[in-house]
Parts: sequence; structure tokens; C-alpha cells
Amino acid sequence: MTARTRPVAALAMTADLPDLLFTPAVRRRLAEDVELAPGPVLQEFESAPARAALAGAEVLITGWGSPRITAEVLDAAPALRVVVHTGGSVKGHVSRECWERGILVSSAAAANALPVAEYALAWILLAAKGARRLEHTYRTRRAAVDRNAEFPHVGAYRRRVGIVGASRIGRRVIELLRPFDLEVTLFDPYVTAAEAAALGVASATLPDLLASSDIVSLHAPALRSTRHMIDAAGLARMPDGATLINTARGSLVDQDALVAELVTGRIDAVIDTTEPEVPPPDSPLYTLPNVVLTPHIAGAQGNELHRLGESAADEVHRYVTGRPLAHPVVVHDLARIA
Repeated sequence: MTARTRPVAALAMTADLPDLLFTPAVRRRLAEDVELAPGPVLQEFESAPARAALAGAEVLITGWGSPRITAEVLDAAPALRVVVHTGGSVKGHVSRECWERGILVSSAAAANALPVAEYALAWILLAAKGARRLEHTYRTRRAAVDRNAEFPHVGAYRRRVGIVGASRIGRRVIELLRPFDLEVTLFDPYVTAAEAAALGVASATLPDLLASSDIVSLHAPALRSTRHMIDAAGLARMPDGATLINTARGSLVDQDALVAELVTGRIDAVIDTTEPEVPPPDSPLYTLPNVVLTPHIAGAQGNELHRLGESAADEVHRYVTGRPLAHPVVVHDLARIA
């Protein structure tokens, strides 16, 4: 039997990312399928060493920090047949020319969706219990809290949860919410009422969802049409004591309007993404007691990155063995995905 010839693969990402993504076992799997191009991990595509690596690469494994794959880059990579991205969105580094030239594109968005959905689920349940407000009250008072008298409306029983966006993550959140006694409503302009019912949720317009939900969790992509979809009027519709959770993109929310609403103390917020990505040092978001502010941690962190590496290795193996990719990205979806 003739040994299978391994295609050459190049890595394009930040220099530290391969060690975070690929365990020794996954590295061994990759070595069985591909031969890594010599030289360092590619962080640019212009130098002579980078062009030499591209020239023979049939597989390009990309990650955060990958340069953009333009037509010029593709001209320098005549053997390239597949781009396997270890992150979620490919829109920042893969150009349309890849699809136009018949190059396959894969993403680990499905693997990255799980930790985001888990994070959203955790905060939905904590918000339903009023955990943030109770914790702050207890910590600052340093004395007994009459929970029933002071917080009579907390609890997760039949709490109303609004999901904005039936994205891969939004659908995973809906799935994770099924075991709980919660009333879940969905807004997504691409999902019909019948499709929402098939997901086990009710369908609503965005204004109605905001007005009727105790907890609103955002899972829409960052598009021109979704910019500031949660504006001052939408925030004003939210009931007193409601919680807004944003693990999607900061651009979905009018940040100035959000800060103005939060300063009143009327609603709570769990904010993992902002616009700009890091709020200025004098932002009230850092100090408001009704705000949980985290530095974009909902996606894969720490050992969760291994899931992304395993997903990429699986896709490389599928390509090398002639099977269809499990998580292909098609050009027609670019207008709707994050």
C-alpha cells in the first residue's frame, strides 16, 4: 500500500496561539495529516519567508491575529485549497476572493458558541435570582438582608427571558434553557413564528420582547442593520428591575443611552462586550453597582481553547481524507453572520 502524501499546512495567527489551541495529542493528530511549513507562525504575508511558506501550502490554519487573505495573498499561494479558522467569525481575515477561487473555508464558530451560551445561561439564571443586587446589598450593608421583604420579585420560576437573535449561539442558549421553568421569547427577523415554535419559544417583535422580558440576552451579529438595535427607546421599554445581557457585540447597543439608563439604577446589565472594546477609564460602567462588566470573556478562554483546536484538527482530517467539512462557511452567509 502506498503511503498517503501529506499536504503542507501553514499557520497564520498570533505567535502564542498554537500552544494555547493545540494539546500534544492534537499536534500528533495534525502531524499525521499534514506537514507543517517550516519557519515561524505567520503574522504577516509580505516577507520572503512568509511568501515561501504560502507558496507550498495547501492548507492554511488561521486564528486570531491572522492577516487578511486578499487576492494578492492568494496569488502567492497557488496550492491553497482550504482555510481552517480556529476562531468564530472569518469576516475579518477571509476575503470573497477565497470563495471565488473555489477555496474551502471552515470556522470553529460552533465550538466557540458553547462557552458563550454557557456564560449567557449562567447570568440568565443569576439575574433571575437577583444575585447581583442581593450580593451588592449584603456586601455594602454588612448585616442581614430581609430577602422576601426587600426582594420579593426575584426567582427563576416562569421568569420571562427574551433572546435577540437566533444565531448559532442564540439557538444554543435556547437549547440550554429548556430544562428550566422559564418563558422564552425570540426576536429574529429571519425566523418565522412557525420556526420559533419549532425551537420551543414564542416569537415577538423587538419592541414587544423588550417590554415583556425580565431578562434580555443579545445574540445578534454585528451588521450595519443591527447597529444600535437596542437604543434609548428600546431600553426605556424594559421593565423596572430587568436585566440586559450582552455577550454578542458592543455595537448592538447605543452605549451612551445604555449608560444613561443604568445610571438611574432602574435596570441591570451584564456587559461582556462594549463599544469601544475597552470603555474609557472614567466610564460609569466600572463602578455602577447594577452592572457586571467583564473583558470579553464569554467566548473560549483557557482550556476551552482546546475545543477550538480539536475542531480545527477534525476539519483538517476531514479535508485530507476527502470528506466534506463539518463546519463550512459559504459566501452567501457573510451578510448575516457575525
